[in-house]
Amino acid sequence: MSTSSKNKKKIYGLELILEVFDCDIKVLTSRQKIREYLKRVSKIVNLELYGSAKIGRFMGGGLWGKGYSFLQFLTTSSIAGHFLEKEKVAFINIFSCSIFKSKAAVVFTKKFFRARKIKSKLIAH
Repeated sequence: MSTSSKNKKKIYGLELILEVFDCDIKVLTSRQKIREYLKRVSKIVNLELYGSAKIGRFMGGGLWGKGYSFLQFLTTSSIAGHFLEKEKVAFINIFSCSIFKSKAAVVFTKKFFRARKIKSKLIAH
């Protein structure tokens, strides 16, 4: 047995963490746009939605200002997000137990939210 095969890590899933800055406020404050984002991003990264999204608008508190939060189950895990309206920032997390097109999700998310800047981190679990 070679050393390299011993050191290979088994991948159980991918987690894409997105921080989206200076978003269009009309997108951040629209329940309809959130649903549209979830449908479109799932098709782009080839992940299947499972049921309907849970979407709520919160009035802030603690570290959070007011804004929407959502959770959408996938057949292979979930997409979650939290928006801060005042700061025009979105935090989105896509996790799946299958391999997905993470770069496509980053490009699409920046464009969809009409953001000036996006930071992403991909973690293999």
